[in-house]
Amino acid sequence: MPTTVEERWRQFFRWGPYGLLAVATVISAAAAEMLMSGGEEVAAGALVLAALVLQAGWNRHCARAARARDREPGPDAEPPGTAPVLVFGAPGPASVGYFTLRTALAFALTWLNPFFAIYACIGYFDAEHLLPRRASRVGLLVTAVTMAGSQSGGLPPAALVNWLAFGGLFALNLSLVAVFSHLGGKEAEKAAERATTIAELGRTNARLEQALAENAALQAQLLLQAREAGVAHERRRLAAEIHDTIAQGLTGVIAQLQAAAAIPDRERADVHLRRAADLARDSLGEARRSVRNLSPVALEHDTLPEALRKTVAEWAERTGVDTRFTVTGTELPLHGEVAATLLRIAQEALSNAARHSGASRAGVTLSYMDDEITLDVRDDGRGFDPLARPGHDATGGGFGLDGMRSRAERLTGSVTVETAPGEGTAISARVPWGAP
Repeated sequence: MPTTVEERWRQFFRWGPYGLLAVATVISAAAAEMLMSGGEEVAAGALVLAALVLQAGWNRHCARAARARDREPGPDAEPPGTAPVLVFGAPGPASVGYFTLRTALAFALTWLNPFFAIYACIGYFDAEHLLPRRASRVGLLVTAVTMAGSQSGGLPPAALVNWLAFGGLFALNLSLVAVFSHLGGKEAEKAAERATTIAELGRTNARLEQALAENAALQAQLLLQAREAGVAHERRRLAAEIHDTIAQGLTGVIAQLQAAAAIPDRERADVHLRRAADLARDSLGEARRSVRNLSPVALEHDTLPEALRKTVAEWAERTGVDTRFTVTGTELPLHGEVAATLLRIAQEALSNAARHSGASRAGVTLSYMDDEITLDVRDDGRGFDPLARPGHDATGGGFGLDGMRSRAERLTGSVTVETAPGEGTAISARVPWGAP
């Protein structure tokens, strides 16, 4: 069963002429004794047979054309299996010939019996489909003449009254034709607009699908980049943690072992050996915590000022450098990452001072300010030229100042260095309150 309006129209244009001709023939046959002579009945029968043959031939022609379209579909081809009717295609010589012959047969039949106008009215429905635009007006005009003649009592009009009725009915039919043509034109415009909208929607959907595909590819690329960035970040973190914990611890262990080896007194050497063992254990614990991305062990039970005070005291005892630790401002709770960052920077700065500065005094100051926290590490050592080794850590280490800066920058902070040969070194790290 047809499921759309267009398919129903296709079925009507295919079988409708047969149905209208059958109805017209039955009614005309019933009224034949009053309206037709014996010769006219024979002529009407021949014309009806000719109309049937014409319609059958036209349907076969449409079927062949539909099969040809199915074999070689064009950009505007209809789906395979569509009802074989060409009324929705462009008018051509075959459709013009079919409409002309059918209209002539309908006119002749109506001339013989006005009830055959039932068959002639099909011209109102398909003239605009089968004929070019100007020719369709002529076809509608001829159909209107046929219909008006039938409605006024038959063709030709027999009396003045019939002629007057014919004129009025002809005008009425023309008006109806004009109205229906106008409505049909509007409907065709709407159909064209719908088709244009559907085509535009199809193009839009295609662009959207393309954009979605590109977006999916971009998202996959971003995920890959994020994964690579995460891996790189984790590598940098582990490298910095290893430098700030294991490397520094091993440096201290070596220093204590060297000190123990240089002292002949067994008791004094044992002190350095115990310190070396403690440093090794602390370094091992810090290494394990770094792998798990945990806070430094010094912050596990102490606040940052307390952890810094202990770190400074241990460093001063180990190195023999006179070191003071100071806290300024109102102490407030800190985010764990902020505290860990500042502690690691202090440990690295003190380690650099022990290895390179040869200082006799040092100072560490933690300042709580309105919008940031500042850590200052100063020593009176030999200092260095920051520009002496471009592209390398100024302290001569692999990470050193670069590691400090990276840690601070991860919290949108900064690290500055003030130093010169023979004038000591001052390292200042600033981290905003809002970090991380």
